[in-house]
Amino acid sequence: MRLFRLLPLALFLGVACKGDPAAAPPPPREFDAAVAFPHIATQVAFGPRIPGTKGHLAQQAWLEAQLRPLADTLIIQSWTHTTAGGVSFGLKNFVARFNPAAQERLMFLAHWDTRPISDSPLWKGDKSIPVPGANDGASGVAVLLEVARRLQMAKPGVGVDLLFTDGEDYGDFQGAGQADVLIGSRYYATHLPEGPMPLYAVLLDMVGDADQQFYQEGNSLSGSPEVVQRVWAMGKRLGLQQVFIDAPKHTLIDDHVELQKVGIRAIDVVDFDYPHWHTPNDTPDKVKAASLQTVGDLVLALIREQGPAAK
Repeated sequence: MRLFRLLPLALFLGVACKGDPAAAPPPPREFDAAVAFPHIATQVAFGPRIPGTKGHLAQQAWLEAQLRPLADTLIIQSWTHTTAGGVSFGLKNFVARFNPAAQERLMFLAHWDTRPISDSPLWKGDKSIPVPGANDGASGVAVLLEVARRLQMAKPGVGVDLLFTDGEDYGDFQGAGQADVLIGSRYYATHLPEGPMPLYAVLLDMVGDADQQFYQEGNSLSGSPEVVQRVWAMGKRLGLQQVFIDAPKHTLIDDHVELQKVGIRAIDVVDFDYPHWHTPNDTPDKVKAASLQTVGDLVLALIREQGPAAK
């Protein structure tokens, strides 16, 4: 068991916000969606990235090959998960660390696996068809890979951990199958790498929708309201208030909830109003490079604001 010390809210805000965020000009934009966007097609071409399948293994090897030359330190968490139905398979989380010696750290995360069934209530076809996961899986990974490239090019003045979680979407979010979803984030939360806790964590889930809108998610507002405020304020500074809408809407069980349980101030940036969610139609033509640009700009602005790029 590991004990966690929560920073008092006032101290957190004083350390993390460093003045009035709304009054300062936004950091320069450096994210390149033209580099990030092809990562979506690459991932979908592997096939469904369902744990225990060839597509999952191919994506796993590709992620390691992408991250190893970019990260200052790459941590790979490997373990075997046995489902409620008795099926066992190997899973891997990847933690790409930048400025690993820094005590002040931020975390951004996304899951890289895909849903084995098409169980959206909007889908009237064969529910046994697996989800391609262009938006639900590949979009967050694509953003974080380009963020990693940018952090390798211009080192951050703050510590950054990019977490790629496995096994988020395998089981059921209700009933006995709950142990078979959010598997990677739960494993990470109970096997934290050495080092300080991040000041906050931002989960990117379904961030590539062509009709992009991010409302404030309920568990984020209840668990980490100051982080929601900070992220949406940055969206406004970047002129993205039509995308980062300052109002609540959905409440979701997602990877951020597992991090909150161990004291990490985590929120979910998720566009849940995506009609192709958990259907075979979640394909690359439903996502746009401009949507990745929006999210990538915001992530890098948050990082550079916390600590400007090292000279």
